[in-house]
Amino acid sequence: MRSIIDDIDELLKKDAGYRKRLEKIKKSIQQQTPLWSADLLYVEQLAKHYLNETSDYPKSKPTSRQKKPETTLKKQEFKFYEKKINENESLENKKNQKNKKDPIQYLLTIVIFVFLISTVYFILGPISSIAMGLGGAITVYHLVEARTKPYSKNVSGKRVPSVFLWFLLGSPFIIAAMIAYEGYTLLQSPIRIILLWAMTISFWSTMLFVPMAVLSKHREDTHPDIKTFPKISIIVPAYNEEKVIANTIEGLLETKYPKKEIIFVDDGSKDRTLEIAMKYKDEIMVLHKENGGKASALNYGMIYATGEIIVIQDADTIIGRHSLKEIVRGFELNEHVAAVAGNIKVRNRVNLLTKCQALEYITGIQIVRRAFDVFGSITIVPGALGAFKKSFLTELGSYGKETIVEDFDQTIKLLKAGLITQGSSKATAYTEAPDTLHDFVAQRKRWYRGNIQVLKRHSDALVNPRFGYLQRLSLPYLFLGMVITPIVGFTATANAIMGIILGDWVYVLEVSAIFTVVHYLMSALAIRIDDEDPKLLWYAGLLVFGFKQITDFLLLKALAEQLTNKKAVWTSAKRTGIKRS
Repeated sequence: MRSIIDDIDELLKKDAGYRKRLEKIKKSIQQQTPLWSADLLYVEQLAKHYLNETSDYPKSKPTSRQKKPETTLKKQEFKFYEKKINENESLENKKNQKNKKDPIQYLLTIVIFVFLISTVYFILGPISSIAMGLGGAITVYHLVEARTKPYSKNVSGKRVPSVFLWFLLGSPFIIAAMIAYEGYTLLQSPIRIILLWAMTISFWSTMLFVPMAVLSKHREDTHPDIKTFPKISIIVPAYNEEKVIANTIEGLLETKYPKKEIIFVDDGSKDRTLEIAMKYKDEIMVLHKENGGKASALNYGMIYATGEIIVIQDADTIIGRHSLKEIVRGFELNEHVAAVAGNIKVRNRVNLLTKCQALEYITGIQIVRRAFDVFGSITIVPGALGAFKKSFLTELGSYGKETIVEDFDQTIKLLKAGLITQGSSKATAYTEAPDTLHDFVAQRKRWYRGNIQVLKRHSDALVNPRFGYLQRLSLPYLFLGMVITPIVGFTATANAIMGIILGDWVYVLEVSAIFTVVHYLMSALAIRIDDEDPKLLWYAGLLVFGFKQITDFLLLKALAEQLTNKKAVWTSAKRTGIKRS
């Protein structure tokens, strides 16, 4: 007779769902340890979706909560049980700390630098070496800056662009002068200027982000466990989320944290979202309001929140079981920490598009965001999973409706107030990514247009030194990513094609190969830091050629719409409701 383990084995062969979770469920079954209802439901949904023949699963209503045996203990027994959990976790953490230094991470870091320096010096020649030197100089500047305190003292100064912004805007002119000095033709010069500008920015980002990411990982691993448990209020705004809301609530109820309240806010849903949520009314607070947008739903939930820390979670996201404890740990780094960003993972890795997004999330969080974590200046505390000190949020004011990305806007306001934003890679949350190109475009259309709205709204911070690292590093980097990178990306592609036509194909191929190899190495480092599925590395090339061009095009489209004052509208992907963590 077919067993659940047989289903799991076949799902693993098909590379369906989230491999690590399936392997963990299989191990629990083999060791005959109690299973969470959400785990069993997850395997059942995957099996029905991907397998022709499945085992017999226990009949259960997915919208009613099945309690794990331990939760039926009496209060005295429950306290003892929680104490044992904490003791076991402390022992496990001590074991982990003995092995916290991963030699593979350091080896990959060394390989990245050796490859970058050697290929530029021996293959591309002196001009490329000077371009790398420019990137290295600005990296050293930022490393020296990192020694200062991460929070801003709000001291006014002369309004001028930061050194980094001057570097971004001025480097192409320096490169152009060098190329003119070398005697290249007018047709060859633009090609090499654009490619070298892109390379200079790449050198800077690699030399800064890679060591900062490793440092951030080391700091996170050595930070002690939390000793106190402040009350947490979790707000879940939802609009037409009937396909996913049951799993989201189940995950929150099962996550381990002693003092939490769950506030569900239905923002005038037209489907069965409110009806499903009401089935949990004995365990969570269920609120309903007329449709007014996500910002208004969050503000409404804030009125009822009584916790010291406010956690925001999207309705399509499943939280990790230890994520609340880990996200609270982020606030203990510094008294000025106002917000902590969670580690968002794609759970429905079912096709090329979703796997590219999964790798995009991993590299973005484990390399780029970790670097900003060291500077205490993470610019987006995501709505999928983010935590805020209620006292700071109250002083800052309610979520605004001026943009269509309220999480980004609120984070920038915190940074402008001189506060610190951190990240926690151990506070995991699993979201459902768009699995069709149409839905992907709809999601990114809102993200990118909203990001540009926020950049415009807070553009004053680009030239005001009172805002600390926001002015010196974070906001110029956002300007780079949202404005310069897509323009340079498309221009570089066009120039590369032109270079091949004009006979400069060897140089173009050399530069392209270096970009690709460096990106593969950085992706490998990100996967290693996050202990993720190594198979995702196969898709790293698409984040250089293919997937990147799609996102660059969507960014340019959002820029054009902003410049022409086209009305920004809320667009989102359709939910599938398939529970693939």
